Amino acid sequence: MIEYDYVKTKRADVKPIPQENFKTIKKVMKWVTAANVWVFKKSKGKLWKNFPGGYPICVVGMKGAKSGQWREVALIHLPEGDNCYLVASQGGMDRNPVWYNNIKTNPDITIMHGGVTRKMRARQISEEEKAAAWPHLCSLYPDFDEYQARTDRAIPVFLCEPVG
Repeated sequence: MIEYDYVKTKRADVKPIPQENFKTIKKVMKWVTAANVWVFKKSKGKLWKNFPGGYPICVVGMKGAKSGQWREVALIHLPEGDNCYLVASQGGMDRNPVWYNNIKTNPDITIMHGGVTRKMRARQISEEEKAAAWPHLCSLYPDFDEYQARTDRAIPVFLCEPVG
């Protein structure tokens, strides 16, 4: 069991996700995300712009790592100045979300927030950079701390910077 110094939540305080629920959770997440992306884009960011709890979202566009096809996913919007972060938490599951491999392979992405789409370049930050950014990330979405406590996987974080 891995504990990260920068994570305030302890594994013993986090309810694990039962293994038998993984398939169902992933299917529901995929469907809800697809619906969220569709509504968000059709309304130019005016509808379905927040996750439960009022956390703002962005739609991240990327090229598929294997297919080369354009993919989009709704994620928590995590700005810092002109940059933003993407956290591949997947609720603290033991595997990275599919979009992680897409961005790792093809770091030139788009991020739509507030009806504006920007071209960005993503780079996975180091564990040291992640530890430094963690308080900021958790100030924007506190559940990240619980997600990291739930898994031994070092949840990847990307820093996205504007291109052009």
